[in-house]
Amino acid sequence: MRTHLYRGVLALAVALVFSAPALAQGIVKGKVVDEKGQPVTDAKVTIQGPARNAETKTNNKGEYVQVGLQSGRYTVTVSKDKLVATQQVNVTQGTPAEANMTLVPQATAGLSPEQRAVQEAAAAAIDALRAGRDDEAIAKLNDVVTKLPTCSDCYYNLGLAYTHKQQWAEAEAALKKSIEIKPTNPDPYNGLANVYNAQKRFDEALAMNQKATELAGSTPGAGGGNAEAIYNQGVVLFNAGKYADAKVQFENASKADPNNANAFYQLGMTNLNLGQIPEAVSALETFMKLAPNDPKAAQVQASLPALQQMIKK
Repeated sequence: MRTHLYRGVLALAVALVFSAPALAQGIVKGKVVDEKGQPVTDAKVTIQGPARNAETKTNNKGEYVQVGLQSGRYTVTVSKDKLVATQQVNVTQGTPAEANMTLVPQATAGLSPEQRAVQEAAAAAIDALRAGRDDEAIAKLNDVVTKLPTCSDCYYNLGLAYTHKQQWAEAEAALKKSIEIKPTNPDPYNGLANVYNAQKRFDEALAMNQKATELAGSTPGAGGGNAEAIYNQGVVLFNAGKYADAKVQFENASKADPNNANAFYQLGMTNLNLGQIPEAVSALETFMKLAPNDPKAAQVQASLPALQQMIKK
């Protein structure tokens, strides 16, 4: 009878609360000034990343903020009139990434007419990609790489566009070409991890995630080996059904950042899938202490009494 109760409560808990995890979310914020150090208001801010693009504007203090971003490496571009600035940042949950920039005129002086035409075509392709016009971006980027076959970023952006269209074979080929040209850039490895994860090619996704983490750690200003990178490796393993391996990653993520509530939440779910109820309860109780107002907290709180009762039997 006890076994029947155990299975029934566990199934209910999994059905109500413990869905497969998604990659962690994060924030980008910053301040934009002109060459004199004065705030730039109403500047367009586009944030281009491995799985989504976002757009916002600066306020009257020149400040901006964008929430709800998946952990990963992003390109932040600020523009107003004929001024532009670009910066890359690593986004992780819990610690907002900052991209403070000074707007300066775009540099086209000294380029030949042919070089200027290619640069303008590439810029138009990126604008199309940011606006969600993926077919247009794909056409323009394919044209650009025929004229400039050594452009790693062009192939990376082409891979993103194909990813948005769920054209996995084309996305994989473009991202691999980007890596071939510039193997030290972590961005296309992250892109491939997303492509493989979407196709449930979890071993390959994990390998790409690990390589991206390794490379990001050697990039100035990057946070390689941090809790979110470890957490995301756990996500891939969890989605692949490799719960014992996922548990190790979530445990390491929680040790690397004891305030990472999601790490404890996913550790609890992983322990449930392993049938380790006491460990699951401990992790979920820690999650509740860290994030009592999290959207998942109400469901966790509702399930905890039944799980706690199982430990006492």
